[in-house]
Amino acid sequence: MVFMDCKAHTQVMEWKTHSRHARPPFECIALLLQGGGALGAYQGGVYQALAERHLDPDWIAGISIGAINAALIAGNSQDTRVECLRRFWELVTCASPLDGMMMFEPRPSMQGEVARGLLNRVSASATALVGVPGFFAPRFPTVWLQPAGSVAATSYYDTTQLKSTLERLIDFDRINSGEMRFSVGAVNVSTGNFVYFDNTTHIIAAEHVMASGALPPGFPAIEIEGEFYWDGGLVSNTPLQWVLERDARQDTLAFQVDLWSARGDFPRNIAEVMTRQKEIHYSSRTRNSSDGFRRDQKLRHALSSLIKKLPEELQNAPELEVLRPAAHPAVYNIVQLIYRAKGYEGDSKDYEFSRQSMEEHWGAGYYDTARTLRHSEVLRRPQNLEGVLTFDLGQNGRE
Repeated sequence: MVFMDCKAHTQVMEWKTHSRHARPPFECIALLLQGGGALGAYQGGVYQALAERHLDPDWIAGISIGAINAALIAGNSQDTRVECLRRFWELVTCASPLDGMMMFEPRPSMQGEVARGLLNRVSASATALVGVPGFFAPRFPTVWLQPAGSVAATSYYDTTQLKSTLERLIDFDRINSGEMRFSVGAVNVSTGNFVYFDNTTHIIAAEHVMASGALPPGFPAIEIEGEFYWDGGLVSNTPLQWVLERDARQDTLAFQVDLWSARGDFPRNIAEVMTRQKEIHYSSRTRNSSDGFRRDQKLRHALSSLIKKLPEELQNAPELEVLRPAAHPAVYNIVQLIYRAKGYEGDSKDYEFSRQSMEEHWGAGYYDTARTLRHSEVLRRPQNLEGVLTFDLGQNGRE
């Protein structure tokens, strides 16, 4: 059963700086949410800004923490989605013994990023030791003392709390009604195959969302219909290709929300090496995927234009029956919203669940999205030969 009183439990930020606009000229608005643990609060801010512009998605897809955020959005009514996202993020950041400590002013000898970096590491260490309320808890006795073959022997943390949290905050009947298309990615532990649980082909339950975020060895694999699944980020941390290349092609405005930046400075020490390694691994080369998609789109549009120019006697040629499915002239705008981590966050930023960091991540997502939406070209249909435009206005302006 979904909480019907999310609004009463939260205080939503009121930074409404944009007015209502007509729906953009696209058949589908897609919201694509990457995995990234505690950084997922950034996606909450992104969704709030989109909702204020009435850019609610027709299709939402996520991996790992992106799957949880996706379910919170798809599994609630329009007027309670932001409140329920806030409810979740306040729940998983509210009971840390370091929250008070994080609000203290650092000593004069520990000012700036050095002090904040130290406090963030202490907060992340506390998460590793005691877990996150409503999300996961360390196993006792330790995993090394659990009997081989048991679920408890395969992960450091127990995620039973997460199932209860999801079932309280999310109306899975709403997700399965098809009001919004919903997809979450996971990896079959036995076969290594990447799979998507989609409400057009599956009856979605809390287990499907948990499977998408079951990152080993921290979290246990989730059993679904006799098979076990791990976090989809092991194979691909972004659902971009799934949405852009599945089923009948539609004119699509896609908001790709990445929690890890593929671009970064060359590391200067071992701590920065560990941070950069995570960023490269989990960014899943979103830019490379979008560049490849743009090349494919150019071929599709050129083929579609060429077919229209063929004489009538060739229009029924058997070869064209093979080529026509690849010549669909749909158009796409891919709007990239990428979290740019602060220098003090380090390699533990994905499991640093302090309230202060959560608020900063949420605010960054809101600000980046509001700034991006001030550029009207983001919402216009592309007119170029490829029929696709990509945007990363937070960093480089329009490409």
